[in-house]
Amino acid sequence: QVRVVESGGGSVQAGGSLTLSCVASGSIFSTNSMGWYRQAPGKERELVAQTASGGSIYYSNSVKGRFTISGGDAKNTVYLQMNSLKPEDTAVYYCNILAYSRPRVQPDIDSWGQGTQVTVSS
Repeated sequence: QVRVVESGGGSVQAGGSLTLSCVASGSIFSTNSMGWYRQAPGKERELVAQTASGGSIYYSNSVKGRFTISGGDAKNTVYLQMNSLKPEDTAVYYCNILAYSRPRVQPDIDSWGQGTQVTVSS
């Protein structure tokens, strides 16, 4: 019902930058939050950055000051600007949306993209 597509991943040298894009489409009445997660080989998936209705923004400590999440205001599209990339940022990055298909108290949409690979080399 709701499709989430990420793009913008690639390979970059340490210290470089990348911008990821995420577009959610489908029967979405309103959006509660959109966020970026990542999962490195052998690691658990972790929340990197998230923006929610009302203006709240979250960043993990490992990316604070380097990554910036933006968008999500009107088109269910979010971006993740990643600067000063480090090898430890290497992971598959996933976009997530929590949303409503109709007016209701609790979100009934929890959709994920297929991920985009980010590789940072020394």
